[in-house]
Amino acid sequence: MTKFVKGNEAVVMGALYAGCELYFGYPITPASEIAHGAAKWFPMLGRTFVQAECETASVNMMFGAAGAGKLCMTATSGPGFSLMQEGLSYLAGAELPAVVVDVMRAGPGLGNVYPEQGDYNPAVKGGGHGNYQSFVLAPASAQEMCDYTIRAFKMAAKWRTPAIVLVDGLQGQMMESVALPDAEEPRPDFSSWAAQGEAKTRANLVKSIYLDAAQQEEFNIHLQEKYARMAADAEGTTYLADDAELLICGYGISSRIARTAAETLRAEGIKAGVFRPVTLNPFPRAQLAAAAKGRKIMTIELDAGQFADDIRLNLALAGLGEEATRVKMVHRMGGQVVTVDDAVRSAKEMLA
Repeated sequence: MTKFVKGNEAVVMGALYAGCELYFGYPITPASEIAHGAAKWFPMLGRTFVQAECETASVNMMFGAAGAGKLCMTATSGPGFSLMQEGLSYLAGAELPAVVVDVMRAGPGLGNVYPEQGDYNPAVKGGGHGNYQSFVLAPASAQEMCDYTIRAFKMAAKWRTPAIVLVDGLQGQMMESVALPDAEEPRPDFSSWAAQGEAKTRANLVKSIYLDAAQQEEFNIHLQEKYARMAADAEGTTYLADDAELLICGYGISSRIARTAAETLRAEGIKAGVFRPVTLNPFPRAQLAAAAKGRKIMTIELDAGQFADDIRLNLALAGLGEEATRVKMVHRMGGQVVTVDDAVRSAKEMLA
């Protein structure tokens, strides 16, 4: 079955097919259609929708639901995502699976409701306290907003850590055709750790506190080892990159701009290709290094350079220090979007 829907609506459809049982949320532009869709469709299918009084409440409601072994989610935009940071660290500290969709808008502060990618650092680096990480996916279409929401639930359950679907306001509001899955995903069994109020799980304890410092350190070491294993699920893709002299890097809506810019440059005889990280954490460092070696690098992003900094970091860690020093950034902020003409002009200047 195919539907013509907004990206935000595709998120709700993906969550339902993923087996999500509870939605806790507070509407905020440009993510409001997610809450609206969940309020309509969750009760129709026997699921639970709760409009929380604020984003802080919604993320803590997820802590309770996830601790009871329920698949749950919320969605928000930048200001609300800021309020959720403490709750995300609690979810990670208790090793609870939960999904957050952040439809980014311009900031800081209230900013405006136009698209930006300025939430990169709090999503990818762990904006709350402690040494935790979330699994972060970056869709580039309405179809992927459905598909990657399903995948986010799988990764959250697999790694017992919050999973974030990171998109921007343009993606949330645009309408595209979405092919829905044939069947709902099987529900995972959380009885080995969840507190579900029955004899089978009576001995389970959900917590994120160890008053003994040595125990807390041991738990942190366990988390870091888990996050290292999480790298097995890193993913990146390339486009026209095999013979490229210039590699354009972008995620989300910026990756679509990058593809058209590469095609435009190719039509003018300039060999350009694209690298797109599908997972922002774990970052697909090996795939980036393979695509970037010996090439000039340009990023397209809707922020102040957070993504470009991560490209430089991962190139350096992969042993490509020279390539890291050649990274050029093309960006806009405040709700302005990089155009294909902007990208093509910057690429030509860089190669000249």
